Amino acid sequence: MLVLMVPISLPLFMITMAAILFVVWDHFMAKYDHRIKELLSPGRRLLDSHWSWLKWVIWSSLILGVVLWLIFDTAKLGQQQLVSFSGLIVYVILLFLFSKHPSKVRWRPVFGGIGLQFLLGLIMLRTGPGLRAFQWLGKQVQTFLEHTDAGASFVFGENYTDHYLAFKFLPMLVFFSAVMSMLFYLGLMQWIIRKIGWLMLVTVGSSPVESVVAAGNIFFGEMESPLLVRPCIQHATRSELHAIMTAGFATIAGDVLGPYISFGISPAHLLTASVMSAPASLAVAKLFWPETETPKVTLKNAMKMEMGDSRNLLEAASQGASASISVVAHIAVNLIAFLALLSFVNAALSWLGSMFDYPQLSFEIICSYIFMPFSFMMGVDWQDSFMVAKLIGYKTFFDEFVAYERLSELVDLRKQAGPKFVDGVQQYMSIRSETIATYALCGFSSISSLGLVIRTLSILSSTPVDITCHHILENAFASGLSQNTTDVVSCCQSLLSSTVAKGPGEIIAGGYHSMSSLKNCCELLKPSTLNCTWIPDEL
Repeated sequence: MLVLMVPISLPLFMITMAAILFVVWDHFMAKYDHRIKELLSPGRRLLDSHWSWLKWVIWSSLILGVVLWLIFDTAKLGQQQLVSFSGLIVYVILLFLFSKHPSKVRWRPVFGGIGLQFLLGLIMLRTGPGLRAFQWLGKQVQTFLEHTDAGASFVFGENYTDHYLAFKFLPMLVFFSAVMSMLFYLGLMQWIIRKIGWLMLVTVGSSPVESVVAAGNIFFGEMESPLLVRPCIQHATRSELHAIMTAGFATIAGDVLGPYISFGISPAHLLTASVMSAPASLAVAKLFWPETETPKVTLKNAMKMEMGDSRNLLEAASQGASASISVVAHIAVNLIAFLALLSFVNAALSWLGSMFDYPQLSFEIICSYIFMPFSFMMGVDWQDSFMVAKLIGYKTFFDEFVAYERLSELVDLRKQAGPKFVDGVQQYMSIRSETIATYALCGFSSISSLGLVIRTLSILSSTPVDITCHHILENAFASGLSQNTTDVVSCCQSLLSSTVAKGPGEIIAGGYHSMSSLKNCCELLKPSTLNCTWIPDEL
């Protein structure tokens, strides 16, 4: 009995200890934050005074460590690892050449993001405990999502799996969305995202709003994660907006894990890919569009995330399930449209190709030649690079669901262990190529997603009510006219309800209003929950 309990109890023990550590750390930092900064200030000043030469020692050590690791890793696993590393260097060079401001690139976020991705990959894929931990976590996610069957069988009947995609695949989105909404109501998701966001802020050197959104994208989609910092979006710089979009395209939402897993894709690789892509997306974003402005969003404001409007846990579950309706409909109609469109395009290309004695011309063949160099630079075997290139084409021009559906067919063919070539046509790939393809497809970067993200950010960056209140309050308090009009009172009530007051001088005005507007609103309405003397004259 003891032998059976150890493997089960060990992960639970580790999770419990990690949770206790973070809770104690939060309490400790909240109480002794200023004292810790005072104690560490001499060391920080000493580090700053020697940083001019110390940074070269650190960078040289890191480069030497990577070179040595590559030498030993290549000797152990073969030269294919060098191809992947060379491909990474080529991608960095291409991004630099096409950068918006090449001369203004700050290399710390670039190397910091790539380095954090490399470190996470090393821990999760190349160490025994890390690999076992993510394999275990992937199995738990798969087991957790299988509880969807209870609701699906009740609604659609015992034979619901006969229509696998509609009645097995899509209900997973509803279940996961409901659970995530409950966790968001409890504040657990915000707590986790703050921790991951702070880690990327410290290691990568990205701005607070970029770090928080990139951390949120590990769990939420490219349309939901910007809502975490809704008030900050309208004050984000162009570089920050670009980083927010890039992070959304580079990762997947937690609610699509179930459908991807149901295709037969490895849950461990999906989880690993989504986590690793977050810091890598910031590196790519800051290289392609460097920061040339001064970010206005502070760490405190970025970490003050939006809370849900649910009044209790059951309402949160219901709202989460209802919110998934649009996602489910979006996926269903896009799969129908894109697969039908793909069939039409292939038929048209075949007809066109037959005029030149090449009837086998298809969308897949065109993509295989366009994206083959990119797939090969990722480390895919030359023989398999054309097949991976086809998958990348599906994902880019159509949808990642279509790409993963095609990948699952290739995985099934390999497991059947049939002939690899039939009439000169390759039927499946190696396991290594399948793994690389899993990581390459794990993201929302497609043409259809681009329009959705632009629409979301356009709405968030120009909220009419917030802009109107800024205008009303500034005009009202700048003039000597009466201030207790309906519009002014309404805007003041909104401003006071969104303001965070921790004590004298520690006030964060909601919506990034000026302290002058906040002080005038406070004196106008005289709220019992806020001492107006706490508000400083200037920010």
